[in-house]
Amino acid sequence: MKRSLTPLLAGTAMLLGAQGAQADITVGYFLEWPMPFLAAKADGLYDEALGETVTWVSFETGTAMSAAMASGDVQMSVSQGVPPFVVAASAGQALQVIDVAVSYSENDNCVVATALEIDKTTAADLEGKTVAVPIGTSAHYGFLRQMDHFGVPLNSLKIVDMAPVDGAAALAQGAVDFACGYGGGLSRMKEHGNVLLTGAEKEDLGILVFDVTSAPTDFIAENEDLVSAFLKVTADANAKWASGEGGDEMLAAIARESGMDLAATTAAIETFTFPTVEEQLSDKWLGANAATFMKGVADVFATSGSIDAALDSYEGSVNTGPLAAIADDVQG
Repeated sequence: MKRSLTPLLAGTAMLLGAQGAQADITVGYFLEWPMPFLAAKADGLYDEALGETVTWVSFETGTAMSAAMASGDVQMSVSQGVPPFVVAASAGQALQVIDVAVSYSENDNCVVATALEIDKTTAADLEGKTVAVPIGTSAHYGFLRQMDHFGVPLNSLKIVDMAPVDGAAALAQGAVDFACGYGGGLSRMKEHGNVLLTGAEKEDLGILVFDVTSAPTDFIAENEDLVSAFLKVTADANAKWASGEGGDEMLAAIARESGMDLAATTAAIETFTFPTVEEQLSDKWLGANAATFMKGVADVFATSGSIDAALDSYEGSVNTGPLAAIADDVQG
């Protein structure tokens, strides 16, 4: 059920200040991953909406985000990949998805070294090769699905767990035959090789790629108004970006906050889609498909031996309450 958040948001800062429901908020995010929320971060809009200073901590992988939320060092993570979320949830960590942060297919892929001259018509030649993969991430899931599609036996490969930036360096040095990753790491990989499938081709195979904002279940339950206020700032930033209102100034802020130059930022963000709140709450995303997709990811990981077992259902891993609360109040 939707409810207006306007009066609630107006009183959030006062409420938090008076009751001290959450003394400090630390949020995880990625550098070299340009998204509209970074402009809001730069403008201090999260601090203003929540009534306190938000501490931002950058991570290199979604699995590290899960570990930080498990330890209590981080209360929310923006743009955590679905696969690392699923890995944590399947292991019993009480995390929930609270929004769809970004959808992307072109910005998460595997790259084969140019010298091998292997493309999708000769992908079987990857058998016996060495590959760098950030284990437990969206890139890992995409890698498993692509190898299954091309019929390359996993047990024939030497799989090395590397963050995307490290995988790119290894590919450049010839230490691995192909590498999988996302963001700036993927961009550097492409300087030394070629992808096997385009983003559209992956989507046709059902290899969706999207990130979520996630948080510990107990934190959401104890701070639902704060979480809603946080999501509203993000949704407003997405709406501003989609409308073009932010213009070059917003792009410059996003580039600066993500640690990228303008050209690289423009190239990366053009491959991203930021679903509206209404779209996120629909059956295409959090209303139905997200939980089904997570179950599919978990089953693939369980089959490949990457996790011990999948949960029977991931419906309990999605909490649309804080997002539904702002549905009538998002700008744009």
